[in-house]
Amino acid sequence: MTKRPEEDIARREREASGAAAEPRWLTDAEQDVWRAFLHATTLLEDHLDRQLQRDAGMPHVYYGLLVSLSEAPRRRMRMTELAQHAKITRSRLSHAVARLEKNGWVRREDCPSDKRGQLAVLTDDGFAMLQRSAPGHVAAVRAALFDRLSPEQVVQLGEMCRTIATGLQPAGADLPWLR
Repeated sequence: MTKRPEEDIARREREASGAAAEPRWLTDAEQDVWRAFLHATTLLEDHLDRQLQRDAGMPHVYYGLLVSLSEAPRRRMRMTELAQHAKITRSRLSHAVARLEKNGWVRREDCPSDKRGQLAVLTDDGFAMLQRSAPGHVAAVRAALFDRLSPEQVVQLGEMCRTIATGLQPAGADLPWLR
């Protein structure tokens, strides 16, 4: 939904009179970009999820957890840190790790420095699964995203994504993965 110039005049009059402010509606151009963004990100996530389900028997979020663990020192990470890294709640992470444990790809260990904490550890089988599934996943990412963009567009996309992410994670924000 957009606001027309005459609606902007009415809004300014309401604000001057102390009436409740109207939302800052999207322009037609902004609405078009917003919908294109939603459409593209939904299709991309679905495409990558289907590829990983088909080729590796796991959803995209589980693959991301395995990647995070593979890049961590000694292939282990505190559960709270892994939840923050993956941007998922601790509850969702606990469920995901339970499924990954069932497959033999991850195991939990008690944290030696904190009796209440736990570590998620990527097993050798989990690392092997990641090595087997990575080439197909990278090919899917490249075909779905990078092969469709010019080098300049890749740089611009990176800049835009970092700007958006920074704005959505202000210091002190009450984000679900920080609770």
